[in-house]
Amino acid sequence: MPPFYLTTAIDYSNGDPHLGHALEKVGADAIARYRRLRGDDVRFLMGMDEHSQAVIQAAEREGYTPQAWVDRMAERFEDFWRRLECSNDGWIRTTEPRHREAVTELLRRIQQRNPDDLYVADYEGLYCTGCEEFKQPAQIVNGRCIEHPSLELVPTKERNHFFRLSRYRDSVLERIRSGEFRVEPAIRRNEVVRVLEDGLQDISVSRHRSSWGIPFPGDPDQTVYVWFDALINYLSATGFPAPGYERRWPADLHVIGKGITRFHCIIWPAMLLAAGEALPRMVWAHGYVQWEGTKMSKTAGTAVTLDEAIERHGPDALRYFLLREVGFESDGNFSWERFDERYTADLADGLGNLASRSLAMVAKYRDGVIPRSTEPTTLDSAGANAVRRYAAAMDRLDLRGGAEAAWELVATANLYIQQTAPWSLAKGGRDAELDVALAALGRALFRLAVFAEPFLPGKACSLWQSLGLAGGPDAKAWSALESPAVGGVSTRRPEPLFPKPGTV
Repeated sequence: MPPFYLTTAIDYSNGDPHLGHALEKVGADAIARYRRLRGDDVRFLMGMDEHSQAVIQAAEREGYTPQAWVDRMAERFEDFWRRLECSNDGWIRTTEPRHREAVTELLRRIQQRNPDDLYVADYEGLYCTGCEEFKQPAQIVNGRCIEHPSLELVPTKERNHFFRLSRYRDSVLERIRSGEFRVEPAIRRNEVVRVLEDGLQDISVSRHRSSWGIPFPGDPDQTVYVWFDALINYLSATGFPAPGYERRWPADLHVIGKGITRFHCIIWPAMLLAAGEALPRMVWAHGYVQWEGTKMSKTAGTAVTLDEAIERHGPDALRYFLLREVGFESDGNFSWERFDERYTADLADGLGNLASRSLAMVAKYRDGVIPRSTEPTTLDSAGANAVRRYAAAMDRLDLRGGAEAAWELVATANLYIQQTAPWSLAKGGRDAELDVALAALGRALFRLAVFAEPFLPGKACSLWQSLGLAGGPDAKAWSALESPAVGGVSTRRPEPLFPKPGTV
């Protein structure tokens, strides 16, 4: 089975990550974990974008050399992604020799296939230092870049190497319309199609040579433009151009923010077509995390630090909140009030309470052993329906929908406890009915541990092990969702999965 190759955007090394970065990373991680549950051989790549003017400026402000600065920032980012339990098995930095080789080779292949695809010309325009991009009129509002309205655009005139992007307009548009190259969700695809329909201009792919960046092949006075350089990371991480890279390429999914669709959905496929390489199968462009209606960004500053958000209720709770409340399609708001409300309602009083009550009753009434009853119940019917809804949502990258399907089962299971009242069954000596109820609750917890794994990997593993099962939810567990065999399993009563503030 070929790997399912999934990537995130690589992040600028000019400052600490924020909640917007975290949304992308935990969203992509949830997709990777779900694909592993379904049995895929997942290759999950993350990394750092290190060749930019913003990096030089940040390093100078803090008294570092650019290399020392990016080394420091790479450690910072990796530490945050470990804390958020990201399961990436690949990490790429654009200062690595393997990346430099890939950039040089892709440029060589473009020139070899169509020598006039690369040419030298003068360019004059407005440059955004936040985007590291010359801005087109449609990208400017009130004289400012729409992505970085706090920054002044810089009038710039240079003689650079250009890529004949205009030549590939029809080819990229055709592949998007046919579905060969998918751009999702639909709102982003429509935006990209409109840009293509309006026509494309050729783009600069070099800047006047600085000491920080990849030298443009054959021209010592020029450096490869940071965005042209950065996009190639997805290919360089496969081992390109060494033999065997084709096993991992093309990528199955690029996960990016909606602000960089032009690069990933127009320029990147055009570059690949020009070099004779396959296009990625899909780009998913998520929305932004907002605070009081304003996009969170390093440039504008943020009211919430990622460290504060992780410490509030732990990494699993933050992952869940971002994917359930903020979502992975449109813009969504972050607030401490909503974070606390979701934590209490969905996690502490929802899944945590269900696990605690169910396992406590198994311990009290059956010495910690889940009864072997296989009699179907209304809770089992709800569980089977949840499996179908969860899988359908996750297959279409509807992470919020997947979480909703799982937590509807949480609510149903908590209601089932109230309706069956196992304590009354035990008191009345109705042992067979009690076995049916406790076994059904055991099967529900099995399903919920599997459902929760992409969202709450740490807590899902704790719940799984509380059921007396080894390791954590995996592909074998997924295949058992239709009829979880938990009868006869010795459970253990766990510490509260989601303690309320002030209770620990």
